[in-house]
Amino acid sequence: MHFTFTSEQRLDDGVLEREFTLGEIPGTLWTPASTSASTSGSTSAQAPLVLMAHNNGLPKAQPRLVARARHTTACGYAVATIDAAGCGDRPRSAADEQARADLRRAMRAGEPVDEIFESVVGPMVEKAVPEWRTTLDALLALPGIGGPVGYSGWTALGIRLAAVDPRIAAAGFFAGGYVPRAQREEARQITIPLLLLLQWDDEGNPRQRALDLFDAFGSEQKTLHANLGGHTGTPWFEVEDGGRFYDRHLK
Repeated sequence: MHFTFTSEQRLDDGVLEREFTLGEIPGTLWTPASTSASTSGSTSAQAPLVLMAHNNGLPKAQPRLVARARHTTACGYAVATIDAAGCGDRPRSAADEQARADLRRAMRAGEPVDEIFESVVGPMVEKAVPEWRTTLDALLALPGIGGPVGYSGWTALGIRLAAVDPRIAAAGFFAGGYVPRAQREEARQITIPLLLLLQWDDEGNPRQRALDLFDAFGSEQKTLHANLGGHTGTPWFEVEDGGRFYDRHLK
C-alpha cells in the first residue's frame, strides 16, 4: 500500500499533527516537538509509538480521542490512530448496517443483545486488525518513530492485536464496550503489561463481565483502575496516569 501524508500543522504546544492515507486507510499521526520530523524527513530523535484506537464505529477525529492523543504526545510519544474498515466515514456493508439497526432495536426493547453484538463487533475486529498491522509497518519505517509500541483504547481490538503482533509491548484498555467470545478467550494468551480502566456505573456494560475479563488476562503485570461514573466519565487524571504507565514499560 502507498503511504502519503496529506496535510500537516504545527500545534500551539509544538506537536506536529499530520493526516495520512495508507491505501484506503485514513489516519492521523502526532509527533512531539522534540522528535517531530517534517515531510523532508529530518528529525532529532526517535519516539516510542502508541497506537490509539477508538471504540467500534467512531471517527478518528472524535474529540476525546484527540485530547488523549495530544496529551500522550506531550509526554514524548508518537501517537497514531486510523479509521479502520467500518469506522468513521469509511463505508459499511449492508449486513453491517442491518446488524447495527437490529442492535439499536433490541436495546430499545430491552431484549438480549449478546448475539447481535457478536455479529457487529466480531467481524469489525477481524477486519480492523490487519489494517492496524499494516499501518504499524508503515509508521515504524518513518524517521523519528521507533519501538517499543504501546496500545490504548478499544479493548476487543487491542486483545486481538496484542495476541497476533509481538511488537505490542504494553496496552491500556477501556473496560466498557462489548468484547466478543473469541477475544475473551484470547485474553488468556495476553502476557504484556496491562492497565484496564473501568467505569463502575457504565450503562449497558455489565461490571462483572469486565471484572471477569481482567481476571482472565494472563499478564503478571496488570492493573485495574475503577472509577464511579458512566461510560464517558473516565476522569482526566487516568489519562495522566496512563502516561506514567507507558513511561514504565515503553521508555
